[in-house]
Amino acid sequence: MEQYDARIDAYIAKSAAFAKPILEHIRQVVHQASPLITETVKWGMPFFDYKGPVCMMAAFKQHLGFGFWKASRLNDPEGLLQGSDEEAAAGSFGRIVSLGDLPSDAALMNFVQQMIKINESGVKEPKKPSAPKPELSMPADFEKLIRGSLVAMDNFEKFSPSKKREYLEWFAEAKSEATRAKRIEQALEWIAEGKSRNWKYM
Repeated sequence: MEQYDARIDAYIAKSAAFAKPILEHIRQVVHQASPLITETVKWGMPFFDYKGPVCMMAAFKQHLGFGFWKASRLNDPEGLLQGSDEEAAAGSFGRIVSLGDLPSDAALMNFVQQMIKINESGVKEPKKPSAPKPELSMPADFEKLIRGSLVAMDNFEKFSPSKKREYLEWFAEAKSEATRAKRIEQALEWIAEGKSRNWKYM
């Protein structure tokens, strides 16, 4: 990546008149914070990188957004940052319509320098634990049929919760009763053979 990217020049040039001076100012301040910053475009937005994303900006019809990547890891004693990391693309400082909506240049440069140190450290954001999926109840018609086959019932009871769920979700996703009945019939055959729902792909 180059320190300056011509695609960002083009992005600013085609932005709304109110946004151009703000975008230019942000760009200038970010580069002023560190000569290590390079530019690129991701998801159609200008990004400023150093060993990973640092911040990004986006212009819309009536406002623009400017956000820091993983802003939750930044030290922000003045409480300038808004929103969550997931909302970074919408901006870390709310809707910006004038230069007065931005924090001071010193504050912005401080955030940029903090992000550079975070990226240099190589410490990755810890993964959020995924919430366990709620239990799916066994449909009455499927339960009645599977209880008619001791082999199928025994195999199904031995399946892991995820393998059971694959079958139950398959039934629930059917768009018609005919499709659902056909799936249950097929499932009984596979389960009696000890096969999981996606056995063909394993």
